Amino acid sequence: MMEWIKKGMFFNTDHNFDWMISHACVPTVHVLNKNVFRIFFAPRNKKGQSELTYVDVDSSNPKNILGYPEKPIMPLGKLGAFDDGGIMPCSVVPTKDGLYLYYVGWNPSGSVPYRNSIGLAVSKNNGESFHRMFEGPIVDRNPLEPYFTASPYVMQENNIWHMWYASSTGFVKVNGKPEPLYIIKYASSEDGITWKRENLTCIKPKDKFEANARASVIKEDGVYKMWFAYRGSFDFRNGKDSYRIGYAESWDAVNWERMDHKAGISFSENGWDSKMQTYPNVIVHNSRKYLFYNGNGFGETGIGYAVDKN
Repeated sequence: MMEWIKKGMFFNTDHNFDWMISHACVPTVHVLNKNVFRIFFAPRNKKGQSELTYVDVDSSNPKNILGYPEKPIMPLGKLGAFDDGGIMPCSVVPTKDGLYLYYVGWNPSGSVPYRNSIGLAVSKNNGESFHRMFEGPIVDRNPLEPYFTASPYVMQENNIWHMWYASSTGFVKVNGKPEPLYIIKYASSEDGITWKRENLTCIKPKDKFEANARASVIKEDGVYKMWFAYRGSFDFRNGKDSYRIGYAESWDAVNWERMDHKAGISFSENGWDSKMQTYPNVIVHNSRKYLFYNGNGFGETGIGYAVDKN
């Protein structure tokens, strides 16, 4: 049974810059070197749009902040592009061509609040800046997935690239407002760019109103281990249906057994993660597991972490 030792919140945003007004959404960790974690995340600017940046922290004590940029590390997309309204990092993969960043691009929609797609950017300087590989998304809605795609997690394993991503199954009206539903699906690739999608569901919702997304996967002793976020649909903004962190295991990366009771973490009695825990990112460093995640308000209270009990 996994058990996490909470270390608390270590970074939040509070009008640092005009482009970093609030939130620190979707922490996505790159091990810069043995001493530094570079944590990509999405703050909101004065227009409420999600930008792309990072914070460097001491790997031996992430509460020791080493610094962060004074401007976004990649601009929002061109007017009308899939990511002109916001960028949210989700997964980083070191490659021979540089650091690949898989991210969510979004823009406002008409009949529903927004539309998401998955984009790919690359960095030649270890994440100090990124440029898009394409102006358009690499994983978008298609005939079998007609609503949107989001929150990819990518793992390169020998000659196979795995992607676990969120695929919307539609919307439900809550108090007259459309709220999205989504589930975690699987795709594979030979190059990390062109993806084969066979409409394979990994994590089945507990009921028709559950949404699950933002997988984070490691492999130990031949077993794929996934932490992910799930919520209900009717009171999920710091309410009883708020995001929680779930857990699942697989032997083949495609078929998963859900075991939420093994996630190893639960809400605090009070404080920054007492109403919500979401957007998990699990890494292994120096033989120890680290869990980075957001708390209340979808990252409004900042980024916190926990370590495995060993």
